Amino acid sequence: MADIKNISGQTVGSIDLDPAIFDIEINEHAVHMAVVQYLANQRQGTKCTKTRAEVRGGGRKPWRQKGTGRARQGSIRSPQWTGGGVVFAPKPRDFSFKLNKKLKRLALKSVLTDKAKNGNLVVLDSFDLPEVKTKAVVNACKALELGKALIVMEGSNKNVILSARNIPTIKTAAPNTINVYDIINHESLVVTKAAVEKIQEVYA
Repeated sequence: MADIKNISGQTVGSIDLDPAIFDIEINEHAVHMAVVQYLANQRQGTKCTKTRAEVRGGGRKPWRQKGTGRARQGSIRSPQWTGGGVVFAPKPRDFSFKLNKKLKRLALKSVLTDKAKNGNLVVLDSFDLPEVKTKAVVNACKALELGKALIVMEGSNKNVILSARNIPTIKTAAPNTINVYDIINHESLVVTKAAVEKIQEVYA
């Protein structure tokens, strides 16, 4: 059971939360793997430096092997030389990996449960704005006593999305785009009543 509030911070009703989603045993390993996967998938993997085989020059032995009193050298593009190649040079690669669907769902349910149990889940009756106005979102966040928050809405809420995108502590999402990392990374999870019903329909 959770209270339903309006954007003025007033309680206007209540809603039953599905215990299969908002009241399960939290699985920390699943949450950890989901976060690691999310961050790995964000990596571009475009770093590229040259090995000694790829650096231009260095084809001639700089001096003879013996008799000079200096250390033996075979190329001026060896890694110890300025302008030489890089040892074990990083090359473009794909860091992403997959998790099975059951583990991803378990992780999502775990973080939703954590927000609900710790009082960081706020359910709104609706969140609609007649025009694009950042101040309206700021005032709503003050009324709801929100800090860093993720707002999840169902349906077309273009005015809210455009109004909130200039606020660094607020991020908006749809029920089908929420992820474990974003939920953990925001102190509060604000969900409209319609979005709660959609989440329960999809993940129950």
